[in-house]
Parts: sequence; C-alpha cells; structure tokens
Amino acid sequence: MGKNISAIVAHAAVILAIIITLGLVGAFMSGADAGAGSEKFTGELEQGAVLKVLENDTAKRQGYFDELLAAFNEEYAQYGISAVDANLSESTDLEQDGPYGYGPDVLYQENDKLMRYVDGRHILPLPVNDIECFDEVSETAWKAFLADDGSGSQGVFAVPVNVQGPLLYYRKDLLPENWQQEWDDDGDGICDILQYWTDMYRFSLERREESGGKQFGYMRSFLEPYFSLGYLYSYGGYTFGKDNTDPSDIGHSAGEAEKGAYIIKQLAGAMDERCIDDSVTTGAYSAIASGEFFATITTPDVYTMFVDEMKAAGYDDEFIAENLVAADIPMLPASGDLTDESQGFIPCKMMGGVNGYAISSYTNYPNAALAFVNFATSYEMISLRNEMLGISPARQDVAEEVQGSSAIISNNLAEGNIVVMPSIKENAQIWTPLQTLFQDLARDAYRRPGEIKYDTLEKLKQALVDVDKQIYDAIFTLA
Repeated sequence: MGKNISAIVAHAAVILAIIITLGLVGAFMSGADAGAGSEKFTGELEQGAVLKVLENDTAKRQGYFDELLAAFNEEYAQYGISAVDANLSESTDLEQDGPYGYGPDVLYQENDKLMRYVDGRHILPLPVNDIECFDEVSETAWKAFLADDGSGSQGVFAVPVNVQGPLLYYRKDLLPENWQQEWDDDGDGICDILQYWTDMYRFSLERREESGGKQFGYMRSFLEPYFSLGYLYSYGGYTFGKDNTDPSDIGHSAGEAEKGAYIIKQLAGAMDERCIDDSVTTGAYSAIASGEFFATITTPDVYTMFVDEMKAAGYDDEFIAENLVAADIPMLPASGDLTDESQGFIPCKMMGGVNGYAISSYTNYPNAALAFVNFATSYEMISLRNEMLGISPARQDVAEEVQGSSAIISNNLAEGNIVVMPSIKENAQIWTPLQTLFQDLARDAYRRPGEIKYDTLEKLKQALVDVDKQIYDAIFTLA
C-alpha cells in the first residue's frame, strides 16, 4: 500500500469513525446499568456545604479553576453551597487521606488513577442518568470509568471531562520552503513530513546534520512510556487482555511489537542523548518557541505552555495562531523500518486516557458534590475549559463546535487509534519496567558498534518478552 492509497484509507476511516461516534452511548446503555448509583444521592442538596475540590495543576496555573469555582459559587449561593480549592497535590492519594478526613470531596484525575479507588470503595458509583452530559459523551469515554460497583452490577465512577490523546505539535514556519516540490509524494497538498514517520525521520536527520547538531526535527523523551507504548500497539502489542481488564494476560511482546521497539530505537537516533532523560520534556516548550525543535508530541491540555513560551520569545498572537500547529500523529511504515516504505503504511496508535470528576466516598455532601460535577461538566464550563486550556472535550457537542485538535482526538478515539489506558490498579506496575526498556532502546542508538544490545528484531522481541514477565511478577509474585 503506497502513500496515495494510505491517505484514501485514512480518510475513509475518519468518515466511519464519525458514523460510529454518532451512536454515542447506545451500546453502553444496553450493556451496563448506567443508572446504578449510591443510596447517598437523594437529590436533596446539603445546605451550608463547603466542597473541597481537587483539580490539576494546569487548570490552576492557567486560571481556569478560579473561573470554575467563582461561577459555581455564584450559581449555588442561594443554597448556601460553595466550593473551594482542596489545596492538595494533584497526585494526592485518596486511599490514604480519605478515611482520615483529609481528602477532597470531588477529585479530577486520569482514569487509571481514579479507578484504582474502586476496589476499596473510596469513590462512589454515580447516578449518571442524572448528569446533563450523559448523552453527549461517547461510549468509549464512559467505559473508562465503568466497573463492578461491589454488588455484582456495573457502575460508573466518574464523569468524563476530556480525552487525553497525543498530538504532533510543530512549527509551520520551519517546514522546508520547497516542501510542495520535494516533500509531497502523494500529491495531496499536505507535507509528507507531517503524515509519515519515514519522512519525519529523514527530515530530522537532515535538520540535525545541516545545523551541526544545534537544531532538530522531531524530539521526544523516552522516559515516559505513555508516549511510546503506541508504537508497540501499532504492530499488535497490548497491555492487558480482555480489553485491558485481564492483568494475567500481558502482551507488550504480542504480534510484531518488536517492530515498534525498533521504531523507538530509530527515532532516538535522529535526536540526541537528551531523549534518554527528562530534559527534552521539560525543555520542549521553550525549544519549540526558539526553533531548536521543529516538532514534538504531547497532549492538548498543555498547549497553552507552548503559547506562553512563544509569547516570551517575542512572537505575537497572529504569528502563534498561524505557525504553532497541532496535527494528527504520522503513519508508520508497515515494515517497522523508518527507511523502508515498500510495504506501505499503517495508522500509528497511541496510548490515551480520559480525565474526569469523581466523588469521594468520604464526603459529607454527596448531593452538593454531584451538583458540582454536573455544573463542571456543563456545555458552558467545558467550552471555557477548552478555550483556556486547549483540552479535547469528552462532550461531543463541544468537540464538534471547536473542531481543530478536538476533532482529531475524537476521531482517533472512535477509530481505535487512541488506546485508553487500563483502568485497573495493576496498571501501576507497567511503568517502571517499560521506562527502563525504552530508555535502554534509546541508548542503543548511541552505543559503540560492538556494544549495541538490540541489533536484531529477535533480540527486541526477547526484550519485550522479558518486560512482560517483569510486569507479571510485580503483579502476582512480588506483591
């Protein structure tokens, strides 16, 4: 499959994804008791309630959380109900703090963090039919918070706010001036550097060489497995079996996942050794602003960080809007070799997640907390969150309204090109082994010829098999 056919197939997949997405929660409704909740939700607001709300640091830093609290407090002043900042770290552990009264009433976190609280009943199953956004959120997003509620029935433990999925952020003004002649082999009017990893790889090598190692094409740290696992998924790997619910079946080495490991090693060779540690991640915003980096991959909720650095570098709003661009992830070569296009291209899958609001089981104000969650996930507040933070809304009506990167994320979620991270507690055991391996793969690009560890696909396969065993042992043997 060549570049032209790959582009046609990708376009057809987007259309199919839109059709699937329009179904929204029909299958979800038939497969789970979406109204399952807790007897604590009586519908009677607890007057005088002061809700402690845990939000993420970006929402605080960019001022959105203050806007949300002010709007809610104005709306619910008539009931004597208010919400305040819980003044806790975004990584606070409700399991440790909640029983002693130190935890928040409402908490906003990623699905993997929230759902680890289900087993100990630290968060409440919610009466989601009472949530205004229920019909506006896709089945896939709701399923990230679906689990046994402890009675043998399925319950929903959080309300989706935004879908996290990586996007390619790049400087449009740094594209080659002749890209229409030299970098558009499929003739679709879009630079191939943005569409195919083979071209991004070649461009990155050229930019580094021509600048004497002072400028780079694509840069991304391999310290965070979240942004690299998708290369394994693209070639048949997976984290847990049974739709990420069976921790006894670990499959990062499944299929031809070794090709994805080879992709990681090759990409590292187009960067420099900073990709092995965290300096690329922490410096990416300023490096994009200065033009040192042409492109990186990250999630939409940090878009404003790029904007802030661009402004600090002296660029005005018009230039930033025109030249700081978010795009879909490029397609991968089916061969797994970034120098070989002969076998065509496949979509690049990426790990994603769903952030949402949950309610603590230890709250004294469950009905007021539910009112806050309903307010915070309203059309108006999710629209404002998108405007101020650049999130990809879980609400389909907002996503359709704002389009842009939100439409890309929404389509990728529907197509299956965003693989939502597991919502089971065992997911916590995958990160360290994978981080160690991915860093070692990146180091291989800088080892001397006689010291290279992964010079065949067979050795890459074995490394993945070993990682799966380490994860299994951490879950079942060492725990």
